[in-house]
Amino acid sequence: MALRGFRRPFVTTENILGFPRPPAPNAGSEALDLVYQASDLLRAIEDRARATEARAEAAERAQLEIINATERKLRDASRALEEAQKRIEAQQQQLEAIELRAEAAEADAREARQTLTLVEDAIRRRLLLTGEQPDRRSAAVA
Repeated sequence: MALRGFRRPFVTTENILGFPRPPAPNAGSEALDLVYQASDLLRAIEDRARATEARAEAAERAQLEIINATERKLRDASRALEEAQKRIEAQQQQLEAIELRAEAAEADAREARQTLTLVEDAIRRRLLLTGEQPDRRSAAVA
């Protein structure tokens, strides 16, 4: 297995085992690099959280607008339904009034027919009586 960043031990004798020494890095700059990386990561997380929060607020505003529009439409539909019901009731009342007038007109027509029949009968009787009377008079005169 190869070790990265380590030099192969330089062994001068067979009985001495040499350990490789890592190169001496600048520990301060590595720590600073890690701090910058962590800061960049936190900044990205915060940016993502702000963007998510902004999208959530926009979605909430859109939902409120939809709810308000739906409520307005529901109120308008309710008003239209009430107006339609009032118009139906008014038309039903008009229809009832027309039916009563039609019944009254039918009763007047029946009465007029009866009166006409009586008048016709009276006229026939008069004509018959008047037509017979001259015959009687002429018979009486002769």
